[in-house]
Amino acid sequence: MQTLRRDLLASGKLSVAHTPGAPIHPVNILQIGDGNFLRGFVDWMVDCANGQGLFKGGVAIAQPLAKGLAEPLNAQDGLFTVLLRGIEAGQEVEQRRVVSCVSQALNPYEQWDAMLALAVSPTLRFVVSNTTEAGIADADEAYTPGQCQNNFPAKVAALLHARYQALGGGKESGLIFLPCELIEANGTNLKRIVLSHAGRWKLEAGFIAWVEQHNHFLDTLVDRIVPGYPAAEAPALCRSWGYQDPLVVAAEPFHVWVIQGPKELAEEFPLHKAGLNVVWTDDMQPYRTRKVRILNGAHTASALAAYRAGLDTVKSMMDDATVSAFLKKVMFEEIVPFVPLPEAERQSYAATIMERFGNPYIRHELISIALNSVSKWKVRVLPTVKDYAARHGRAPAGLAFSLAALLWFYKGEMAGGEYTGKREAGPYPIKDDAAVIDRLAAAWTGERAGQAAALAAELLADAHLWGEDLTKVPDLAEQTGKALATIEAKGVEAAMQALLAA
Repeated sequence: MQTLRRDLLASGKLSVAHTPGAPIHPVNILQIGDGNFLRGFVDWMVDCANGQGLFKGGVAIAQPLAKGLAEPLNAQDGLFTVLLRGIEAGQEVEQRRVVSCVSQALNPYEQWDAMLALAVSPTLRFVVSNTTEAGIADADEAYTPGQCQNNFPAKVAALLHARYQALGGGKESGLIFLPCELIEANGTNLKRIVLSHAGRWKLEAGFIAWVEQHNHFLDTLVDRIVPGYPAAEAPALCRSWGYQDPLVVAAEPFHVWVIQGPKELAEEFPLHKAGLNVVWTDDMQPYRTRKVRILNGAHTASALAAYRAGLDTVKSMMDDATVSAFLKKVMFEEIVPFVPLPEAERQSYAATIMERFGNPYIRHELISIALNSVSKWKVRVLPTVKDYAARHGRAPAGLAFSLAALLWFYKGEMAGGEYTGKREAGPYPIKDDAAVIDRLAAAWTGERAGQAAALAAELLADAHLWGEDLTKVPDLAEQTGKALATIEAKGVEAAMQALLAA
């Protein structure tokens, strides 16, 4: 079977949503990141807009690390398949697209000259990135002209300096940065660190002024679950398609890209005109609040309880009558009313999230969601609890139960330097900040039967854990203590059933 290449694409033999023989456009997008997410999100979007004749996006991919996908991407002429599968409006969706907007891929650690050539090209206009949350970090790295910098913002600073030297400091040579790293104010922080490098490297004042005035570092928010290569299914899928593609990217149909920036820049990057869920706004905070409270908050509020009830994945959680009823109560009665968006919009988003949680093609492990749950609960759930209490004079019962389930999940013991919990199916790892583990391990070590309510009150009062004394939130400690006592006596599922009955 033939491997996916441009000659196969041009032959017209591929039955996919794609324009055969799609032209290769000059590179106007430098993509720093070769992983599943950017290929199944940004590149897919650019290709969709290209296919409708609304954009002429040519992408060059630079792998962010010394080891990456540049070689296999080039072996396939930059082509790869994006397979979307999931549930939308109650209907099963499956779409396949061969993405052809990528014209080249390179390893900047071995091809820095080629990377510099891209950086100084007059056709370059956009830089997109996903170097993980740890990528936008300020590392004190010396400037090494002629060599690839290690730190991502240092790479950007070096590339921008080369562009400034080649093209001058005018407005027309500036670039638009669209970072996709999952940190708040990603563009703002990238710009800050780039300027920090420029200052430490003692680069000229004209360059610093050009970076500040004529380059746009836009804050963005991205959302799409992209599991990546469907290893178990790939052989059968490729046989059915009639070609081999070891770079297949599987993703859910849902997607949203919120970009905080001026409307004139949106006209240069018109993905929103291609029927894609790309939102340009002058204030992304409501969208961030929506995602953090509804999507992330619902995950954190339900995952630990579901895991201790014996479930392993988000899909199994949705298939369980008790847990799914609990999640629905928490989602629509306690979280959604306090998201600062119009009622129809927040209800629609929440309904979409419930469909996404039930996607049969996504295996999202609950134990992975449980990582660092104390800080996650504080950021994702606590603001909703406080808003609810301010309106109703008491904490919400479901979210108080989620806090009790969190404390129960963290009941464990130290063994071989690892903190481990135990459920009926066996032991499980408890991963969090060392100080959090130490505090909760100490509390549970001294716990005795019948003292759950007192333990909950003690831990909720600890400002080192939560950033404040949670016993001051009306009725939160009382409800959490009662729920924890019921969990201890009856188990999570029975305690959840009792909550729902009440």
